[in-house]
Amino acid sequence: MSETLRVEVAYARADRQFVIAVELDLDATLADAVAASGILERCPEIDLEKSRVGVFGKLATLDRPLRNGDRVEIYRPLIGDPKEIRRRLAAEGKTMGRN
Repeated sequence: MSETLRVEVAYARADRQFVIAVELDLDATLADAVAASGILERCPEIDLEKSRVGVFGKLATLDRPLRNGDRVEIYRPLIGDPKEIRRRLAAEGKTMGRN
């Protein structure tokens, strides 16, 4: 019996979060985990050519090898530039939820 590794693939929509556990071969890459999770079929809006991906909050490439317990994350594109949003809110006398 060959050894395997277990990872999670995470993706968050505005209305729902997906965290899918998958079991892969020891030489699996980030792309293998995404494919095995089935997330691309569940969420057709994901375009891996444009979406950023990472492991535990750190950007990575699709060919990155995985380790047991990794959390693969697919990031949605930002709707606006966070700095510009802060400037606009400050001009209106508002904050982003922190005081």
